[in-house]
Amino acid sequence: MSKAGRILPLALKSLFQKPATTKYPFVKADPPAGFRGKLAFDASKCIGCRLCVRDCPSKAIEIVDMGDKKFKAVVRLDKCIYCAQCVDSCNKNALSVTREFELAAFDREKLKVDI
Repeated sequence: MSKAGRILPLALKSLFQKPATTKYPFVKADPPAGFRGKLAFDASKCIGCRLCVRDCPSKAIEIVDMGDKKFKAVVRLDKCIYCAQCVDSCNKNALSVTREFELAAFDREKLKVDI
C-alpha cells in the first residue's frame, strides 16, 4: 500500500476525534500531577545553609542574609531549569514548587524575583 493509502484512513479518523491540544491562552491549561513550576520559599524555615545554592545546576538561586537570622531567596527565572534539585537539597523544607507556569516577561530583570 502506498503512503497516501496508509495516511488517508488516519487523517479521516482524526477529523472526527476530539483535538489533542487546547486553545491556549483562551482555554487555561491545567498542569498535570507532579508538575514543577515556580519556586515557593518559606523564610521562616530557612536557616541559611545555602545547600540549595550549592546544588542548583544552573546557579539560579541566591540566598540573601537579611540579618537577625532572617533570609530571603532570589531566583533567576531565566536561568532556572525547574529541576527541583534545590527542593530536594533543602533539609528544612523551606523551598517547594508550585503549579504556576505563566512566567514570561519582556524584560530580563523582571525574571529576577524575590520568593
